[in-house]
Amino acid sequence: MTEKNLVINQKKIVYNGIFRTDELLSVIKQALQEKNYRYQEKKSEELVTAAGRVLQLELRPIKSVAQYVSLMIKIHLALDNITETTKEVSGVKQKFQQGDVFIAFDAWSLTDYEGRWGSKPLNFFLKGFIRKYLYKFPLEEGFTRQLVGDTAYVYGQIKNLLQSYQGKKIPPMKEEEVMKSIEEEMAK
Repeated sequence: MTEKNLVINQKKIVYNGIFRTDELLSVIKQALQEKNYRYQEKKSEELVTAAGRVLQLELRPIKSVAQYVSLMIKIHLALDNITETTKEVSGVKQKFQQGDVFIAFDAWSLTDYEGRWGSKPLNFFLKGFIRKYLYKFPLEEGFTRQLVGDTAYVYGQIKNLLQSYQGKKIPPMKEEEVMKSIEEEMAK
């Protein structure tokens, strides 16, 4: 029996402008690889309409941190009204896509106590009750913080890439800033 604990719910990035789809996916893959996640694509759909292409992509990268604990970041990408365009960058014309980008993050902690606590229902119930209301076990709390940090890192990398397309001189978002905003959101 796998217990699923939702740590981050619907942390969103909304962007409208030019971007490169291949670069966006490359940054996501690289950020996940740096944090030791196994890249998994759950769903990929593409539709061509009169207004442009529509791309729906759902990623579910997983990282095993212990024998009975896995961390999963669910990333849902929705690219709407994508059209091809060219733009001059540093005197060279380059191809870009233009459209609406919507990215949503969910972060899940997956625990499987089948061989440990799940053999007796009373033990499983007591462990869950204690963990939820009385005492946070340091090891499990560390896994949750690691999941928040990993999600914040991927979020920050994508946000920095999308800001770079706008040509603004915005300082890149630091992982600590994103983690702080996520922790504030979790406290609500």
